[in-house]
Amino acid sequence: MATAKKAPAAKAAPAKKVTAAKAAAPAKKVAAKVPAKKRAVNAAFMKPLTPSAALAAVVGAAPLPRTEVVSKLWVYIKKHKLQDATNKRNINSDDKLKAVFGKAQVTMFEMAGLIGKHLS
Repeated sequence: MATAKKAPAAKAAPAKKVTAAKAAAPAKKVAAKVPAKKRAVNAAFMKPLTPSAALAAVVGAAPLPRTEVVSKLWVYIKKHKLQDATNKRNINSDDKLKAVFGKAQVTMFEMAGLIGKHLS
């Protein structure tokens, strides 16, 4: 008759000793919440720039910050339905935008770089 091997009994982990110093340690203080600082606007980023004649035909001749130029371009693009129907990231240029971008179709990521050449 074969004898069945017994599985070794699981050993109990030795209990950790708590020293008197640790037991009497004061509770950690919770840091008071500091209100988050508002992000400061970069003055150079908001500086009004004068658009070139080609860009002024689309956004107007008044000096504008870059952010406003991009916003006005998007208004123009949406109004004239110049976003590509299959890939919304592409912008199809009409005659006015072709003078600004220099090509028939640009991506929205290229747009900011191409606009920079027309601002001074």
